[in-house]
Amino acid sequence: MSPSVTLLGPQRRPTLQRVLPALGVEGPVAMVNAGWQERESDDAELAALAGGRAVNLRLFARWMEVLRADPEYAAAEREHRLVLDELQQLYLIRLDHALQAVYAVAARPGGHENTQAMAMEDALAAVRLLDATHLARVGELHDAFYGRWRPEERAAIAGHREEVRRLLATAECLVVAGGHVGDLLRVLHLFHLAPHLPPRVVAWSAGAMALTARVVLFHDRAAQGASLTEVFDAGIGVVPGLVVLPHARRRLRTDDQLRMSVLARRLAPATCLVLDDGVRVDLGPDASLPPGARVIDPDGRITEGTAA
Repeated sequence: MSPSVTLLGPQRRPTLQRVLPALGVEGPVAMVNAGWQERESDDAELAALAGGRAVNLRLFARWMEVLRADPEYAAAEREHRLVLDELQQLYLIRLDHALQAVYAVAARPGGHENTQAMAMEDALAAVRLLDATHLARVGELHDAFYGRWRPEERAAIAGHREEVRRLLATAECLVVAGGHVGDLLRVLHLFHLAPHLPPRVVAWSAGAMALTARVVLFHDRAAQGASLTEVFDAGIGVVPGLVVLPHARRRLRTDDQLRMSVLARRLAPATCLVLDDGVRVDLGPDASLPPGARVIDPDGRITEGTAA
């Protein structure tokens, strides 16, 4: 059965200590803190917020142990990452041009309203196709890599997978923190968590993004200037139909209605869910949104809505 999922806003001012009791979580809690990489073991605060009954799954440390124990696999994984990085860079080149076309159409003065709308939709469709094709290519590369190297048959990985499975089997809830979303995705897939999740999952920031079917990176307010909003990789798919946007008001130009509209329409039919500070979203069956969840509508406004 699919777990019950709660998505939280960033935990700069933690709410986890109130959320878990409100959800009725009384038993053991498994923690994923791997997004913080080498700082994964700095989990005292997180464990305290989870009521002192939490166990760190140590996914980043397990990954490092795998790479040391299996040099052949480690070399193959490094090459796989280089190929994925190159694919991402080539995608960004094409994405830049495709989005420029969208904004050029939107900025064109005058003209017939219906003609302009059709051209805009066609330009957005080209971006959607580019995003979908890129995600499919990434998936093909992952399938080829895992099909060749078969981690389930490599002793260094299989042993850790079994330990993680046993820990999850005794947990009442899994807590997934934020950090580096790329490394977080890597270890969630490598140690095959998706089929073994406990009855409840609580996640925030990169942890919330990793639960989705499509992880989208975004930052309109970076120090070096706005970056392209890019499709990055597939998450573990526990939360389909949503694109999760943590720190949305800090990272998005929410006052730029055209830019926000392009974001929402480009990522449709997925719903863009805004996860700002203090937010708690208890998803219903099939990842349906509760009343009051904040989403970006096709007009570029942040409104209260529900997933289709």
